[in-house]
Amino acid sequence: MALDASHIERLINSALEEHTHLFVVDFDISSQNHIKLVIDGDRDVSIQDCIALSRAVEHNLDREVEDFSLDVSSFGATSPLRLPRQFQKNINRKLEVKLEDQTIKADLVEANGESISLEWKAREPKPVGKGKHTVQKTKTIPLQDIIEAKVMINFNKK
Repeated sequence: MALDASHIERLINSALEEHTHLFVVDFDISSQNHIKLVIDGDRDVSIQDCIALSRAVEHNLDREVEDFSLDVSSFGATSPLRLPRQFQKNINRKLEVKLEDQTIKADLVEANGESISLEWKAREPKPVGKGKHTVQKTKTIPLQDIIEAKVMINFNKK
């Protein structure tokens, strides 16, 4: 017998009411009743956050009635951003954004529910004379045009 996905979603949403800084990135129930829940947050997601959501689901399901397994994990640092809230969380960080015709590595300077704005410096030919000069570029990209966007992790903090 399959688990009731809408019941589990209600349990998750109830737990999120107590943890308003968290949100669901992925939720799935396999045919073998394996529940997979991936969460992210407006600030860092702690192990305690994962435990809280796990307990909210697990303690409200009866293993005697339905056998299941449950995995609650935090969104991975190298995983592609998927939700507008994730873009807002990462304002002022460098992203690698893949579009149909190009890939841009730039600072995320603005995000709303419909688009993001990026800024970066580029070397371009001088308008007059030989050589190149550095120019500041900006681009606003509708979210639906983004094929993939990832936060670029910098280990060389100065």
